[in-house]
Amino acid sequence: MTRNELKIVFMGTPEFAVAPLEALYQAGFHVVGVVTVADKPAGRGRQLQQSAVKKWAVDHNLPVLQPLKLKDEQFISDLKAWNADLFVVVAFRMLPEIVWSLPPMGTFNLHASLLPRYRGAAPINHAIINGEPITGLTTFLLDEQLDTGAILFQQEIKIGNNETASQLHDRMMPVGGELVVKTCDALMNRSLVPVKQDNSQGVLLREAPKIFKENCLLQWDQPVELIRNRIRGLSSYPGAFTHLVSPEGETLVLKIFNGEVGSGSVTKPGELDTDGKSYLAISCSDGWYKASEVQLSGRKRMGIAEFLRGIQLKTGWRIEWSERK
Repeated sequence: MTRNELKIVFMGTPEFAVAPLEALYQAGFHVVGVVTVADKPAGRGRQLQQSAVKKWAVDHNLPVLQPLKLKDEQFISDLKAWNADLFVVVAFRMLPEIVWSLPPMGTFNLHASLLPRYRGAAPINHAIINGEPITGLTTFLLDEQLDTGAILFQQEIKIGNNETASQLHDRMMPVGGELVVKTCDALMNRSLVPVKQDNSQGVLLREAPKIFKENCLLQWDQPVELIRNRIRGLSSYPGAFTHLVSPEGETLVLKIFNGEVGSGSVTKPGELDTDGKSYLAISCSDGWYKASEVQLSGRKRMGIAEFLRGIQLKTGWRIEWSERK
């Protein structure tokens, strides 16, 4: 069997999935169709928006299925009609067995961590939040549980000391494309023996659940390095935030995207320190976090100097937060 003879259905949604899809296409694999989410209303005009994967597929004249329910009889029938040998999944939904068991060569997924560590929806974010020096990518066969199937290939990736989740995400995309091509070649040539995931690490098996707004609110009674890692891990999306209160009592949501550990002694967490020109720092339990890139609700993202020119922080401004119970 050649690459052009191997019939593949690709399933994915966001920009992260586009690089592997394009890599398969450029490598000469026969992508018979693409499955992605339904178009959704977005923006102020609530106009229907296509997923990044659908946009790419349409631009390259690939047929697209957008099921609302993955067990829908018509969807299953349409999927079977493509008569694919292999399904490839990148950043999509959890598939029911009736779907992932269809192709004779199985279904594999690309996951942005070194499984079994960081199973879940947000592995890139959680690896940085937890201060990991190394993460990676894994291709594995799907089974009944989430991210538990037998491993096919893994690729380690070092995390930069100041790297944000969005930067790591972008750096991972082309590597993911290469790993997906490598996996398809190995499965096609029957030169790959899947390896069962090792769950013996016990408490070291960290999870990577979906991140919600409440997970993004900064708690300033934590060590500054933990604060720094949380901000990096949530940058650029969804973005760590705190509440900035004016002397008149108006509460503003301040997102923080980047910064560094500052110097100076601390009397209590959550203190605000600024020179009003180019320096803005907030005290943590053991030091100061010096912000370098922020955004107020409804305004653009900007550097600290530009931010301070616009808001003119004076005496009376403060950070409002609640200690953890």
